[in-house]
Amino acid sequence: MQIQSISNTLIDTLRQRRQRLAQLIDFPAILWSGNSCPRNFPANLFPYRASSHFLYFAGLPLPNAAIRLEAGKLELFMDDPAPSSALWHGEMPKREEIAAQIGADAAYPRAKLESQLEGVATIAVQDPATWTQQSQLLNRWVLPQNQPQGIDLELAKAIVELRLTHDEGALAELRKAAAVTVEVHKAGMVATPNAKIEAEVRAAMEKVIIAHNMTTSYNSIVTVHGEVLHNEQYHHSLQPGDLLLADVGAETEMGWAADVTRTWPVNGKFSSTQRDIYDVVLAAHDACIAKIHPGVEYRDIHLLACTVMAEGLVDLGILRGNAEDLVERDVHSLFFPHGIGHLLGLDVHDMEDLGDLAGYEQGRKRSDRFGLSYLRLNRPLRTGMLVTIEPGFYQVPAILNDVKLRSRYQYTVNWERLSQFGDVRGIRIEDDVLVTEEGSEVLTAALPTDASAVEELVNG
Repeated sequence: MQIQSISNTLIDTLRQRRQRLAQLIDFPAILWSGNSCPRNFPANLFPYRASSHFLYFAGLPLPNAAIRLEAGKLELFMDDPAPSSALWHGEMPKREEIAAQIGADAAYPRAKLESQLEGVATIAVQDPATWTQQSQLLNRWVLPQNQPQGIDLELAKAIVELRLTHDEGALAELRKAAAVTVEVHKAGMVATPNAKIEAEVRAAMEKVIIAHNMTTSYNSIVTVHGEVLHNEQYHHSLQPGDLLLADVGAETEMGWAADVTRTWPVNGKFSSTQRDIYDVVLAAHDACIAKIHPGVEYRDIHLLACTVMAEGLVDLGILRGNAEDLVERDVHSLFFPHGIGHLLGLDVHDMEDLGDLAGYEQGRKRSDRFGLSYLRLNRPLRTGMLVTIEPGFYQVPAILNDVKLRSRYQYTVNWERLSQFGDVRGIRIEDDVLVTEEGSEVLTAALPTDASAVEELVNG
């Protein structure tokens, strides 16, 4: 592990985060970074990704490390590299060098951690080896699949309060991720006319991420089967008349994410039916961004997207009735089953390792309605929040061919008219939107959404 240089400004930011945490809790906390997971044999490791909660306060992705936070101070616990590691990994920085880099107040070997555990809170790390170690050392179950309890819950709430809005250090990283992601999507559009299968477009897009020494912030979705929401297969051929849906984002070296989706025609020209649906999705996208402002309920933004989508589908003759009534009956969810977006930060679905603790305001819980159960964020917006806006239209066979749903909506859906839009499997348009005091700033605005501008990019 080679440690990159941290600026004095970032060290100051990290210290400010620790001070802010100290104002919210009056007990010590220990956060583990996690470790690489092996596949098939011990030396063949999956790429390492540090726990985001650790990264937020430590700033560097240090494997097999822990930090103790108390009264605004940070103590680092990690071992120096074994002498033999130099053969395989080169000269590695020592613990004291790393401590100086992150502005730690003290640094100790990992073994010293066992004497510092009384009364501490923690948050479970995702990799099994680490959460098993957490549970053993703290003599209580610390499991990622369980909601935190006791002081662990109090720590989680405090960290949520800090991470819900972004400081300048975070925003600098998020802007960097967004800028690279814009270039990623442009590269994908340019590569499409000469590509034979989805994988070639994916390669062109991820090449840009790698060239910036970044990684993908999630598994890329690059598919002509946009009706499969999290499609991670890339073997399908690209045929004239297909739409290619690309949901790809970059993650900076410090772990901050972007999340962008565009949909474009493989042959560089939307058909009339594709253009009609695309414009409905774009109208919902634009209306939602225009509504973003501090104090506005994100749930209301979601419902606005549903209403605009329903209005557009009524105008196209696909749905029958009044848009508000259709949304109340969840008819729109036949084609737009997911939420309008989510929090974005150190994770692409920020802090969802804590379940709905971050996404849902205290006292709120998920709806069991077809049209609301996948809403990931249900809070009033605050200045400094970064959210995604990502309406979509999908013809999912498992939904549209469901006997109960077809019976329930047999008179509100014009199934014959819908069949004329068979060349639209899935369309999604997604941008990263910062809530500002005046309203909003689209961090990914440099990537066009207008259908004609998209066509121009694909056509070079």
